[in-house]
Amino acid sequence: MTNVTVVNHPLLKRDITILRRAETPHGVFRKTLSDASAILAYEVMRDIGLGEVVVQGPLEESTGFVVKDTVVVVPIMRAGLGMVDGFIRFIPEARVGHLGMYRDEDTLTPVDYYSSLPENIENARTFVVDPMLATGGSATGAIQLLKDKGAINIAFVCLLAAPEGVEKLGLEHPDVPIVTASLEERLDENAFIRPGLGDAGDRIFGTA
Repeated sequence: MTNVTVVNHPLLKRDITILRRAETPHGVFRKTLSDASAILAYEVMRDIGLGEVVVQGPLEESTGFVVKDTVVVVPIMRAGLGMVDGFIRFIPEARVGHLGMYRDEDTLTPVDYYSSLPENIENARTFVVDPMLATGGSATGAIQLLKDKGAINIAFVCLLAAPEGVEKLGLEHPDVPIVTASLEERLDENAFIRPGLGDAGDRIFGTA
């Protein structure tokens, strides 16, 4: 699993604990997910490209830096929407695409229902975000769609990752790094991550 980075940060561990609690209200869940996503975004963008600029300060000029890379954040709906704010709080100029996918509960395979992506994605740093990497079906499907559109520099960022999903994504897209807050124990017979945190989409939007 050399393509996987587990972000080890005390505040992230605290946030994961809050998210795991069944009694956490959806408003708190939503904010905590956003905060945890910001920590992941900070880590995954450590190598973001910078360009030099001259800044006129109160006393004199100095050399500073601006983000040079074009950044695209692509949430896998619906749960991935909860991670977008964590990224754009650092890169407010980032463009946001949307991919709608759901898991067929009989076949456990992803079904595409919506796609809206920025132009010129082939020149961008693209971050696919979804709180959960379970079977890996949605993640691999989303990444393949992005590659078909020309995206080259892609990373997958999630809160929790099951070993089955990590293996599938690594086999189908070995060039795509996975950044996560936690490697989980397993998938159960219904393809839910254990111990996990339940249905992230329902908990974000209060539909459970």
